[in-house]
Amino acid sequence: MTGAPASAAGGHAPATAVRPPAGLWNIANILTMIRLLLVPGCVLLMLHNGGYDPAWRSFAWAAFAVAMITDLFDGHLARMYNLVTDFGKIADPIADKAIMGAALICLSALGELWWWVTGLILFREVGITLMRFWVIKHGVIPASRGGKMKTLAQGVGVGMYILALTGPLATARFWVMAVAVVLTVVTGLDYVRQAIVLRRAGLAAQRERAGREAVR
Repeated sequence: MTGAPASAAGGHAPATAVRPPAGLWNIANILTMIRLLLVPGCVLLMLHNGGYDPAWRSFAWAAFAVAMITDLFDGHLARMYNLVTDFGKIADPIADKAIMGAALICLSALGELWWWVTGLILFREVGITLMRFWVIKHGVIPASRGGKMKTLAQGVGVGMYILALTGPLATARFWVMAVAVVLTVVTGLDYVRQAIVLRRAGLAAQRERAGREAVR
């Protein structure tokens, strides 16, 4: 042995290790599955005993809070540890909208939140999701800071409504939800603007490529 590196001695340098694709059963997907399972659990707890029992509403709030916390971690873990899977790409946004939508519908059914608020939020969430698919071949619309603030305001506001609050706290939850509604509308309009700009840029790039190919 000469002690020289393998490349200098005519050998081959070791190949860079390639990470195997993430399997279905990873921590990020498990957290998403837990959030999906919490959807019917939260609904049953909210509506148990007529839907107005403070104790059961507290249990429902705990289920909702756990779901919101898992939402904070599963995407972060998937990106950090290369755990992104096709299942996660589909199930994660479904779980997010399912837990929020279920809570909103239950609150409106119990007469504690106006139906127009529930309808507005659900229309925005479903519409933005469909719009992302509409422009996905042209690019991805990144999550904005306003969108993250909207999600936080919605989570806090809905959580406060799930709890059977009275007095000043009941007034506070009204204003938190009002902020959430405003952010829902403003960020929704901004996403529409971004989608239109992205689609126009993508179509222009396609026409330019088509023109270059026609000249050849």
